[in-house]
Amino acid sequence: MERILYTGTKNASSWAFRAWLSLREAGIEFKERVVDIRRPQRFDNLQRITEFSPSASVPVLIDDGCAIFDSLAIMEYANDISGGGLLPAHALLRARARSLLSWQHGGLSGLCPRLSFESAFYPETRPMTDEEHNDTKRLFRFLEQELVQGGGPYLYGDLSLADLALVPTVIRIYSHSPQVHSWPLTHQWIMRLLSRESVEEWMSAARDLPPVILNDYR
Repeated sequence: MERILYTGTKNASSWAFRAWLSLREAGIEFKERVVDIRRPQRFDNLQRITEFSPSASVPVLIDDGCAIFDSLAIMEYANDISGGGLLPAHALLRARARSLLSWQHGGLSGLCPRLSFESAFYPETRPMTDEEHNDTKRLFRFLEQELVQGGGPYLYGDLSLADLALVPTVIRIYSHSPQVHSWPLTHQWIMRLLSRESVEEWMSAARDLPPVILNDYR
């Protein structure tokens, strides 16, 4: 049985990053096919995805001929077929982790759409807006609370999908140099995530690519 994960340009595809991380951390074997999602070839390349996925987007996981075409669904599937170790065993903590997953999947109340993943790789980044600072503080307050209550080293004890889902988010935030001294556990958690071998592998490949400049970054 062959599994194929269709991902996107590594410095522009945060959704695929999350799915890729989950499969890697679950120890699941798969082949990767990178779809160039830079303009102008983006639209033709994604149109070809419709041959096997209705969403015309990445990521898509093809497993035994079946297409799973949503990043969160791929993450949950990685957890399911690897024994369930990427979600907390306790039902309440599992629900809490899934709440955070859903919030992230919805864009963290608009923070992620405003602060693009692509911008994390720009040679010069703009200052964060007041709204972005406020949303970051709200997120970091929540993360600090979870780390205090759970005792670490990750949000719900062991590494989980909740941690992996937030990797692209903390990269885009951290690249804009926010003040994190007020949240020491969150800062340690970020450093722990960014030092994982899987994260370093993706980011090393992403940094080698030319930046994907978005016109609305201002």
